[in-house]
Amino acid sequence: MLTTRHAPTRREMLLGPAVLFAWAAVPRIARAEGRDPRLLTIVLRGGLDGLAVVAPVGDPDWLKLRSEKSLTADGQTPALPLDGFFALNPAMPNLHRLYQAGQATVVHAVASPYRERSHFDGQDVLESGLSKPGSADTGWLNRALAALDPGGRVDTNGRQAFAIGPITPLVVRGPAPVLSWVPPRLPPVSDDTTMRLLDLYRHTDPTFARVLEERVGLAAIAKAGGINSEPGGERPAIQAGGIAQVRTYFAETAGAAAKFLAGAVTEFGRTARLNGTDGTDHGTATVALLVGGALKGGRVVADWPGLKEADLYEKRDLKPTADLRAVLKGVLRDHLRADERRLEAAVFPDSAAAKPLQGLLA
Repeated sequence: MLTTRHAPTRREMLLGPAVLFAWAAVPRIARAEGRDPRLLTIVLRGGLDGLAVVAPVGDPDWLKLRSEKSLTADGQTPALPLDGFFALNPAMPNLHRLYQAGQATVVHAVASPYRERSHFDGQDVLESGLSKPGSADTGWLNRALAALDPGGRVDTNGRQAFAIGPITPLVVRGPAPVLSWVPPRLPPVSDDTTMRLLDLYRHTDPTFARVLEERVGLAAIAKAGGINSEPGGERPAIQAGGIAQVRTYFAETAGAAAKFLAGAVTEFGRTARLNGTDGTDHGTATVALLVGGALKGGRVVADWPGLKEADLYEKRDLKPTADLRAVLKGVLRDHLRADERRLEAAVFPDSAAAKPLQGLLA
């Protein structure tokens, strides 16, 4: 989600299930331009069928490919029109509303450089920003944030990045400071105990004291926003088989993220054809969804490869015609004013051929 604010008013952002959240500190050059840009990154690790989200209803081979399972503009549940060729899944009316308002852009037939079919390796490439899987221990979003510092473009006194979840996601691991938060599941200690510990660590471990102060502040925001963290409340723990509890847990997480931010994409695609169980696992190209007021939105960006068997990647997948790294480079360069040379050298190594996508922002 890309936003640019011109006044330090309170705002909210909603996160979807199975997400990570990161907020890059505001570059000084952006402040000089009268902007206050924020960046929210969501990774849908469960896998998203791009053709089921944004269907090429104008492609004559679309109906042949998925027959009665095809999303169509005139079906029993009609797709939501986008540009005459593509249409949006009717289960996504809010995204459609943002698209119509010029605050959402779809990039179709896009993929990372990964071309194999492992969920785990695909996820690592997506989050590391490297050209192939391996033993990466840093992510592209953290390296992008670190790359902003040398030129004095970032206010290093501000919060650098913020991740939600029990484990810091790979995409935000690295040298730049990251604050992590997860909805509490243990009975909270009293305010008196917390303050005593804080006073102790101020004298013995100032670094940990600053982290604890951040945690106390986040907890206060959550409590003020009506997010329950008391024992015996409706705060859920994730349990196998309890989908309602999982949804409630992520709703709590999303609400907390929205309040914490208020202050001043799948690992690979899906197959084109449905398999024997109506699934589309282990494909290649998919969609990237950009949402936010800073966008030049209301459009689908696609060099459409076609859906004839000869046009498919390995005769089974939507062929990638856009590099996800080019999309991310365009966002980081134009929204956060990241240096293009550092994006190529440090943030997305071996990506010289993936030039930043132009014209994404208004």
